[in-house]
Amino acid sequence: MKLITFTNKGIYCPQGKFYIDPWRPVDFAVITHGHADHARWGMKKYLCHHFTKPILHQRISPDIECQTLQYGEVLDINGVKLSLHPAGHIIGSAQIRLEYKGYVSVVSGDYKIQDDGLSTPFEVVKCNEFVSESTFGLPIYNWLEVPDLNKRLQNWVLRNQENQKTSVFIGYSLGKAQRIMKAVEGMGKIHVHYSIGKLNKAFEEVGIILPDYEVPDFRESIKHVQGDIVIVPPALLDSNVIKKIPDAATAICSGWMQVRGARRWRSMDAGFPMSDHADWKGLLQAIKATEAEIVHVTHGQTEVFSKYLNEIGIKSDVVETLYGDDDEEVEKEKTIIEN
Repeated sequence: MKLITFTNKGIYCPQGKFYIDPWRPVDFAVITHGHADHARWGMKKYLCHHFTKPILHQRISPDIECQTLQYGEVLDINGVKLSLHPAGHIIGSAQIRLEYKGYVSVVSGDYKIQDDGLSTPFEVVKCNEFVSESTFGLPIYNWLEVPDLNKRLQNWVLRNQENQKTSVFIGYSLGKAQRIMKAVEGMGKIHVHYSIGKLNKAFEEVGIILPDYEVPDFRESIKHVQGDIVIVPPALLDSNVIKKIPDAATAICSGWMQVRGARRWRSMDAGFPMSDHADWKGLLQAIKATEAEIVHVTHGQTEVFSKYLNEIGIKSDVVETLYGDDDEEVEKEKTIIEN
């Protein structure tokens, strides 16, 4: 049975007549989460978790037609039972479970096994067919436990404070920035870029409490942030904004910081391997737990990861998609316009 097919518009369910995270305009799009490579403009109708709706309103338009579901709630679409299950990636991220005549397919979107304290933790969903990312699908990627990673961020801020430095963190506006805020809560005044502040409102709209923060106007003098904590999106790495921050010590928060030398490549003072994607062990743990008969690997280290799955007895193939850039390019475009 083919419950999902891979088309030039995206992942399609022919029985239900809807797409999952399509990259071209379609009539009905089911969205796994709010990152720009999975949630795009131009769809006639959207379906997502209710935590994701305010994100889509912020990033696409407040006028879109958007239906929402809670985790575990079942919707019958032309005989296909559709439900959303926590992916642990970012706020509102969901695995899409489809069931038709006893056959179950799960499209996981992006996911992580670690509980970051903000996202609803990942839920294992048994299925016949599983669609998985492999962004960090190499054995070199093994994340620190969240409390250990947070402690590293806190210690770095303390050292900067001792040296009268301003702690500047670079992280994606959706997901990463809010994790950084929680990690350094109570250590000093937090200032965030406008693009992060807008998305913080989406968290607050659904009742998620974030640490206190301010949104300075980076077009004006920002001398008052000296010695504090500043969080900006990756698009500002090579901009004048960071240069305006007084006595700045800069750190990138990204899974790519696991690789030695990545920090030096971007001339940062520090790099922390913080990721909203599963690491090598997390990917394998999740896939094995689904007991899927076949795994489709859609983006990331696809060839290597799919080959390994086949070698350990899990049938797998590689499917070409347009996922994988998260938010950096879209943030760059918006930042140029706003600043």
